[in-house]
Amino acid sequence: MNTILEVLSEKREAARLGGGQHRIDAQHKKGKLTARERLELLFDEGSFEEYDMFVTHRCQDFGLDEQSYMGDGVVTGHGTVNGRLVYAFSQDFTVFGGSLSETHAQKICKVMDAAVQNGAPIIGLNDSGGARIQEGVAALGGYADIFLKNTLASGSVPQISLIMGPCAGGAVYSPAITDFTFMVRDSSYMFVTGPDVVKTVTNETVTQEELGGASAHTKKSSVADGAFENDVEAISEIRRLIDFLPLSALEKAPKRPTFDQSDRIEMSLDTLIPANPNAPYDMKELVEKIADEGDVFEIKPDYAQNIITAFIRIGGETVGVVANQPMALAGCLDINSARKAARFVRFCDAFNIPIVTLVDVPGFLPGTAQEHGGIIVHGAKLLFAYAEATVPKVTVITRKAYGGAYDVMSSKHLRGDVNYAWPTAEIAVMGAKGAVEILYRSELGDPEKIQKRISDYEDRFANPFVAASRGYVDEVIMPHSTRRRIAHSLQVLKKKKQQNPPKKHDNIPL
Repeated sequence: MNTILEVLSEKREAARLGGGQHRIDAQHKKGKLTARERLELLFDEGSFEEYDMFVTHRCQDFGLDEQSYMGDGVVTGHGTVNGRLVYAFSQDFTVFGGSLSETHAQKICKVMDAAVQNGAPIIGLNDSGGARIQEGVAALGGYADIFLKNTLASGSVPQISLIMGPCAGGAVYSPAITDFTFMVRDSSYMFVTGPDVVKTVTNETVTQEELGGASAHTKKSSVADGAFENDVEAISEIRRLIDFLPLSALEKAPKRPTFDQSDRIEMSLDTLIPANPNAPYDMKELVEKIADEGDVFEIKPDYAQNIITAFIRIGGETVGVVANQPMALAGCLDINSARKAARFVRFCDAFNIPIVTLVDVPGFLPGTAQEHGGIIVHGAKLLFAYAEATVPKVTVITRKAYGGAYDVMSSKHLRGDVNYAWPTAEIAVMGAKGAVEILYRSELGDPEKIQKRISDYEDRFANPFVAASRGYVDEVIMPHSTRRRIAHSLQVLKKKKQQNPPKKHDNIPL
């Protein structure tokens, strides 16, 4: 018996070494942790339960019959994150460069099935050189199997991808399907075709970092939702994100204890809006001041900065926030911001997370680039997302809400449950100057008369009371009471039940 136990211990030790100590040392020299070290940081101490430690590849070609490592380049299993069940897989770059084989893919699919079956999030720690060339179509089929599992799990359990090394070719599509993708600066990259192929086909000379590094994907492509300085920070932040999320679509997000009173008054908000209607202010200040203890987890902070998407807690419970940001493009909606917000709204709706919308939007960004880029269909994505969402929706209009953008930003007409406005709100088809220039075109030669018309228009429409008189705004509130009002509304809406017409699925304008 003792001999058998010794054999088991030896095999486990060999499996834990992955590709060997020299490759582990090489991984550390790059400033990267190993697959197992990452899982140790991700999960609560001692909670990780590994699956398929002794699985090996089945390939006999190109000399692989003489090279075999237990685990086959990926560590899979489950554990707890702050006491809650989470499944994960972590690719091991020390074994064949983390390349994906048939059995490697089967291990990943197995934990994904378990996550869906048992209603728990799945986290993928990606660090792979791509498909294992020696296995050919079997490796490619493995990728497709994973893509299918990602698709079926979508909207059922939260899926998070953390790119901690190379992720190229077919490997990129699994993270693209998941709910959130994060990267590590200077050590991770994603692209469908690498710099050498780009050079051959298009004659462009580009580095890996320029083509698919963290900066490219957080600021330009929006493929990544955020980037972190190193492996330790990345995993720490993923643990923090998990705390905001429910385990599955059948559950609510966890309630966390807080010392911050839900009825807290924030007097500084009474002076947040500048006297000059065209002067910007930082909407992040409002987001932080309505959040429990100012704790905000922002999604895509570096992309489409004219809109803010973030998770906060109010009264200890998770809330998704969508907010126009006057500091960037005056808070206009454009293609990028509409796509960013629509994706976030749909996630919140899929996982029963109430949505708070903070509105200061002068309209859609004009111009041929926007029109030719499809602002109509992209703007419709956000409109569609808000209209179909059945979770509690609370809206606060702080300043401008002009034109179609007013409609799109969770207006009462799109089934907003509670819609508030500050006294500084301006709800109109357009700004006073533009409206007067259209309505009184014949008087444009008389500056005095035009200025009087502008003043009259502002007095009549540049306030929230016309909308309030029609019931489109439920209440005009004092800015300092915003957190208290939102918290109360969310409490009232806790048992909200709303269903859309029966259908196989909708057809959002993608």
